[in-house]
Formats: sequence, C-alpha cells, structure tokens
Amino acid sequence: MLIPNTHYGELKDSYLFARIAEKTAAYQREHPDARMLRMGIGDVSRPLCPAVISALHGAVEDQARAETFHGYLPECGAPFLREAIAAHYGRRGVSLSPEEVFVSSGASDELGHILDLFSPESAALIPEPAYPAYVDANVMSGRRIVHLPTDRAGGFLPEPDMAGDADLIYLCSPNNPTGAVMDRALLRAWVDHANARGAVILFDAAYEAFIEDPALPHSIFEIDGARTCAIEICSLSKTAGFTGTRLGYTVIPKELERRGMNLRDMWVRNRTTKSNGVSYILQKGGAAVFTEEGQRQIRETLKLYKSNAAVMGSTLDRLGIWYTGGKNAPYIWMECPGGLGSWAFFDLLLREIRVIGTPGEGFGRCGEGWFRFSAFGGPEDTREAMARLEELIRRMGRE
Repeated sequence: MLIPNTHYGELKDSYLFARIAEKTAAYQREHPDARMLRMGIGDVSRPLCPAVISALHGAVEDQARAETFHGYLPECGAPFLREAIAAHYGRRGVSLSPEEVFVSSGASDELGHILDLFSPESAALIPEPAYPAYVDANVMSGRRIVHLPTDRAGGFLPEPDMAGDADLIYLCSPNNPTGAVMDRALLRAWVDHANARGAVILFDAAYEAFIEDPALPHSIFEIDGARTCAIEICSLSKTAGFTGTRLGYTVIPKELERRGMNLRDMWVRNRTTKSNGVSYILQKGGAAVFTEEGQRQIRETLKLYKSNAAVMGSTLDRLGIWYTGGKNAPYIWMECPGGLGSWAFFDLLLREIRVIGTPGEGFGRCGEGWFRFSAFGGPEDTREAMARLEELIRRMGRE
C-alpha cells in the first residue's frame, strides 16, 4: 500500500489569503459599485522595464533561428547570467565566483527546494511574524520548528541570544511582513552565532533592492564570516517585476561545509539531478536587469513603490500610529488602532472605507493585533487609500 507523507496532515489550513478573498468577494457582491482599494497583495503592479522586454524579444528571435537556437542550458544557470550576478555583487564589494551562483525559478521555489540539503532531523529556527511558507515547507519535511517571536519592543528584529538549539536559521531582511531591516551589527551577531554552533543561515534577500540607507547591508555576505555559515536566496520578482516571469538566484559559497560535506557541491548534484534549469529566454531577460541601463530603469520603478511607502508612513506618522517598514522596505507593519484584533481591523477597513490589507495574525501568533499594507499598488490608489484611512481613524478618535 502506498504510504503518503503524513506530515501534510500536520499543516494548518492555508486560510489567510483565501479568507481575505472570500470576505472581499462577499462584500463586492453586496456592493457591486464599490471601488475597492487593494493594499494587501505583495504582487507588483508595474510592467517589466524596457531593457528586460528588449532582451526577452531578442531571446525569442534567437530561438527562431537555427544558428542562434538554444536547447537545454546548464542546470545551475547559463554562464552569462551567473557571471552578471557575480559582477553585480562585486560592485557592492562582495566577491563571488560565478560557480557560487545558482539560477532558480524564484525565491519561493528555492526556499522549499534548498531543504533537500539538510536532514529532517535538523531543527529550523523561524523568527515570527514570518512568511508562512517557511513554516509549511519544514512541516512538510517533518522537521522540528523553533518559533522565535519578535515584538514592538525589539522593533520586530530577532536576536540570536534567543535562538536556542536550531540547526537552520531563517533570516529575512528587509522582512516580510514587518519591513524591519537588520543592521550590520545584528547580522554579524547572527553570523557569529551560526558559526559557533555549526548552524546554517538561510538568508532571504528578496527585498534587498528597497534598501536605500548605505549603512544597511544588502547581502549577508557583506558580513565577515558569512561564507562559512550562510546561503543567500534572492529574487527578481520585487527587484525587477518578475513575479509573473519567475526568476531568481541562490548563492552558496565554496567554503560552506558541514560534517565533511560541501553544500555547494551537494547543490550542484541536486540541481543536475532534479532540474533541467531555467529557460534561455528568461535568463536573457534576467541578465538585462544587471546591465547599467537595466539597473537605471528598475530604480525608476522602485522609486514609485518607495514613494507609495512614504505616503503610507507619513499618514501613520500624522495619526500617531506605531509601525515598522516603509523605509528601506516595501511593507508597512502597523499596530491596529484602538486595541482591535487583526481580523476585526480588516473587517472595519473593508466595511467602512473599502480598503483591503493583510491581517497580521496570518503571519504567526505574534502578528495578532498588527496589520500589513503593501506599497506595490498604484500611486493614485495608495494616496486615496491612505486618505480614507486617515479620515476613518480620526473619526474613530472623535466617537
């Protein structure tokens, strides 16, 4: 008899976004003419930049001619893209070889696949609030999870002195959902902790392009000692609008070893066994992101999202509501006013002002009483949503 993976039975229902969609659809049916402002989704709203579009078109034309046609590419990534990514890191002072860069179909996919490198007997530390897939991927593999709650007092930043006995450590900076960003001192403390314990940090850098403060690190490999304890997973989804195109990359240093086994070499073996790589067309589009023109163009798009975040932040500043994010990050993590719970605040916004955000409870128990707004919408919708929010909160204060 076939024996299923019984750990799937331990998963909690993935109800957060389904419940949001259900509530929103029900309201829309009752109020078909209502203009809904969706500020909760983490998807981008601006198109791919011209440099990427041109590269994609060129790659399609390449596939139409026998002399430029490409079939299978190297499973770990085309040399032209691996070299472009390594050079991009080099311009930031981080020395990587192209052989340490692995092209992927996106950070979400890779965060699940990378667990193949580690025994299910290892324990995973997940600071919360957290991207729900961190937890679910480890539940599926039967791994013990150590939950590390963060809170307002600590700026929603996890400290290593509370890390316990975990073997895998998830760090996300800028963080989803809180928008909190780790400085060099905190990242160095985590690197020192991981090296001392022999743990491995899985560093999710999907939002690094939103960092503007030159004092804040974009990559964990800006920290001395990280090459012996860290894997970095990054994405072009939020950096360059590839949410519907699907492309990312993973960095595994050659020095990263545990119990005599080299994790970079293990990942080469994994990818050459389990993957046929990413298409030539997408990799050509991805390479365009790292050109001088591509970088200039994506900065223009990122500027728009950052402007949205600034509008949200200034609104909450005027209202005196505490929040993280908004600066160096595309998310606002705000405290629900009046002691409201996350879902109660969601219902209030939907009913009173037709603004949709994301209840913090969906990101872990310590997210209860908190709420996430996304800066990835259009500027007009963002301004209108914040104007509606400000009027509502001020009205609540008068009642």
